[in-house]
Amino acid sequence: MVLAGAARTMAPFIALIAPVPRIDQLLYLARPRLESGEAELLLAHVLDRSRTWLFTHGDAEADAAAAERFEALMRRREQGEPVAYLMGRRGFWRFDLEVDPSTLIPRSETERLVELALARLPLDRDVRVADLGTGSGAIALALAFERPRATVVASDASAAALEVARGNARTLHLGNVEFRHGDWLAPLRGERFALIASNPPYIALDDPHLREGDLRFEPSTALASGSDGLDAIRAIVAAAPSHLEAGGWLLLEHGWDQGAAVRALFVQAGFADVATQRDLEDRDRVTLGRWPKGAVG
Repeated sequence: MVLAGAARTMAPFIALIAPVPRIDQLLYLARPRLESGEAELLLAHVLDRSRTWLFTHGDAEADAAAAERFEALMRRREQGEPVAYLMGRRGFWRFDLEVDPSTLIPRSETERLVELALARLPLDRDVRVADLGTGSGAIALALAFERPRATVVASDASAAALEVARGNARTLHLGNVEFRHGDWLAPLRGERFALIASNPPYIALDDPHLREGDLRFEPSTALASGSDGLDAIRAIVAAAPSHLEAGGWLLLEHGWDQGAAVRALFVQAGFADVATQRDLEDRDRVTLGRWPKGAVG
């Protein structure tokens, strides 16, 4: 339902293309206001079509109601609201995931963490895997999808985020994922895993980027962690040994300038084969280590 005031503010936009707006007209009028890719994504979402369809059907008509919905989304984007939240989904790995303001928006950099985890998980035997701070379920669901013999346990301190993740698991028909409510490893007490992965918050609390762009709208607890951004990573590294099998792996995503500090935490905790892997932009992105056989966690 469009409120009367909102309808009046949309009137100039609609009047330019009334009575029957065309797809190419809507995109043309959006061009000065949004990046072309964003406008195309939002219009395709409103029309429940693909971006390719927009280009091949530019002369197709869109009714006034669709034009008004498009205008409303553009106004929200102009205020800075992330496109992923406006659409309610974001592509990650091989699928689209539902997202909302209770979850961090999955980013392509995190696919590097998934790749490194898969390289350490066998296809031919049962294994137990944990994803800490799962959010929308991005990491857990990618691992469960690619390793159907794995049991993936995903935890999150946000009950709202877990509901989103559960919904994504149902949509993808993935039955080898369990969801636990709680902080990091707390809901996994007494259990051990072949691999633990996490994309925890790693931005410093006073970092000015938290007040810019999409980050303003994402949950702060999923972004920032302590004065140096490492509080959550410290907690996970300290607790992980008591939850890893002998020879099990811990993999953590972190900021581009935190590789050395995170490696030091791994070594101090007793991990072996500690290394930092870079992302596609050649920046430090994931630090990993193996819990030695015979070590006591």
